[in-house]
Amino acid sequence: MSEAMERAHEIHEATEGHQHANRSASRIAVLISVLAAALALAQMEEKSSQNAYMTYHIAVSDDWSFYQAKNVRSVMRGTEARIKDARDDAARLRDEPGNDGMKQIAAQARQEEQARETASHRYHGFELVVGALEIAIVLASVSIVTRISAFAIGAATIGIVAMGGGLAIVAGLV
Repeated sequence: MSEAMERAHEIHEATEGHQHANRSASRIAVLISVLAAALALAQMEEKSSQNAYMTYHIAVSDDWSFYQAKNVRSVMRGTEARIKDARDDAARLRDEPGNDGMKQIAAQARQEEQARETASHRYHGFELVVGALEIAIVLASVSIVTRISAFAIGAATIGIVAMGGGLAIVAGLV
């Protein structure tokens, strides 16, 4: 009878160990799902920032090209300064309140340069977030296969840090 009791006890312990492994795998599967969702959101923000960068980069290029064209015309008119109209035209080209003078174009280009740099910074930040989330997902997956909880803890830590970094970028804190 004692052998039967021992065998029953062994089976009970084996079943508890299997149930614990299943619960752990389920928790890690949820972790992987959360990390994958965060990765998808970070990739969307990364692409959005990249598109914004390109938009501002094109606008800055256009503005500085327009500025240079105005400058050439202004210089040409300045050399023709014998005539009052040419002087007035040169002055108008340099500073025209309708956002079309060199002064106004330069101010607009500087604003767009700043927006472009902000978009570039966001893009590169999200590249790091995406990479960290990908690493976290791999570590979480490895923890299921190896049943080494340190991998799951590392994955969760990296994932939390990466998601915090992504939220900080979105909030404009970094």
